[in-house]
Amino acid sequence: MTFSMLLLKHAKERIYTMIIPEKQNKQKQVLTLNELEKRKVVEHNALIQSVAKMQKTALKMFELAVSCIDTEEPPKNNTVYLSKSELFKFFEVSSSSKHSQFKEAVNYMQKQAFFNIKADKKLGIEYESIVPIPYVKWNDYNDEVTIRFDQAIMPYLIDLKAEFTQYKISELKELNSKYSIILYRWLSMNYNQYEHYSNKGGRRAEQVEAYQNPSITVKELRAITDTANEYKHISNFFKRIIEEPLEEINAHTSFNVNYEKIKKGRSIDSIVFHIEKKRMADDNSYKLGDKYYQDDKKQKSRNEADLLKQAMESKYTRLLLDNMLLSPYEMTDTSLMAGLQAHVYPLYDELKALRGLNGVKDHLSYVASKQEAYSKRNIAKYLKKAIEQYLPTVKLQDLEQPERAKVRGKGASYE
Repeated sequence: MTFSMLLLKHAKERIYTMIIPEKQNKQKQVLTLNELEKRKVVEHNALIQSVAKMQKTALKMFELAVSCIDTEEPPKNNTVYLSKSELFKFFEVSSSSKHSQFKEAVNYMQKQAFFNIKADKKLGIEYESIVPIPYVKWNDYNDEVTIRFDQAIMPYLIDLKAEFTQYKISELKELNSKYSIILYRWLSMNYNQYEHYSNKGGRRAEQVEAYQNPSITVKELRAITDTANEYKHISNFFKRIIEEPLEEINAHTSFNVNYEKIKKGRSIDSIVFHIEKKRMADDNSYKLGDKYYQDDKKQKSRNEADLLKQAMESKYTRLLLDNMLLSPYEMTDTSLMAGLQAHVYPLYDELKALRGLNGVKDHLSYVASKQEAYSKRNIAKYLKKAIEQYLPTVKLQDLEQPERAKVRGKGASYE
């Protein structure tokens, strides 16, 4: 073994986690939570969208155990080892009843906690009901907790080539509601795809945008949160399943999320979520060893810099400022400005070709006067939606009134 290989091996062994790995010589080593920020959960999307029939503590314990799995070197006998004291720290359990709480959670996990999974297969939809952790062992004389996963759950946790979601386990630490955890996992699934296709391509612009602004029907959300027969009054449902969880998610994770209610007739049919990633140092530290991620990050940075330069020089940025649709502070948001240049300003070019610059000015003046409260936190989304709704009307007017297309509006201005 070369010296560099020895260094690499030594570095891997020093990674601080809360795993107690089982080595070939059967020795176990208790490690700490110091590097929890770099631990990640990796799960198949079918598991993310499954119905978690368990309470909060059991779900968090499952997620924590999953973060101990090395997907490239699956654990022997599907078994991982946790530190009991660090487990209590993760759950912030410090009371004298922590051992009884832990025992209660374990008993619940083994007797009542399971996933109902629906997966699309070649021959049709397949349904599975899986108790993910049938075996847990601990004692009162040392710190270790042995957790063994059921074989049936392993295909959803290892050897995942596509359709999987990953996120930092530390994101879940401060989430104190089962619904917060379930909603965070679903939002992460969509945002992971947004990041992937934004970097790699392979999807149309509107498809990529839909991953950042995913929608789900009320019926589907009730299904994955297991609330089909709970919170029957829609206001209670929104409070417990959406508003309170989003308050936790926005306060304690890397996401800023808000939502819109979409009506069909008089009833609320679905919800559209708008996901933004907070600016955080080392935001993707758990991906730092991924070469493809690093290459994508460099390319995205170059593309974003080009778009930012164009946006700062655009006449449309000035018009947005004039109409108070954009603030000087928001102009410091690189992602926002690059997004405007990539997705909104080309549509303004189309309107300018049809109605001249004054047509764009009139449109923005109208948009500013009709701006709704939620849109102030999603200005790029709001502006794009507004121009996409307006352009077909303008084009239809030009078809019905050809003279309008020739004149392009009295007093039209060109630059």
